[in-house]
Amino acid sequence: MSLSRRQARRQALVLLYQWDLTGQEFGVLYDGDIDAFALGLAEAVRAQAPLLDERITGAAEGWTADRLGTLERNVLRIAILELETRVVPAEVAINEAVVLAKRYASETAGRLINGILGRVSRELKAARG
Repeated sequence: MSLSRRQARRQALVLLYQWDLTGQEFGVLYDGDIDAFALGLAEAVRAQAPLLDERITGAAEGWTADRLGTLERNVLRIAILELETRVVPAEVAINEAVVLAKRYASETAGRLINGILGRVSRELKAARG
């Protein structure tokens, strides 16, 4: 099974959401085939979750990653990993994250995600010079 990047990102979000809520391995609660890219993305996020959460907390202005909802936290984790690894342009990573947040959470979540990712993106640009 091969999904588009957008579809794979959504599938990775579902896998991460289920893992974050239950602590169970990827795919245990997922019904259907898992795309290789989605699984790789989910595994990379899980491996770096503590560092990604630190980045979220640093950019969230008074919020900690664990205070965010599970969905929002994992949308941010995916997007920050994409920003850090430059697998897609920053604009794509941010836009896709906002779309996911609005689709699965709310307009408010989309604005929150956009604000946090904007800060993270500016910090990364400054660090790269």
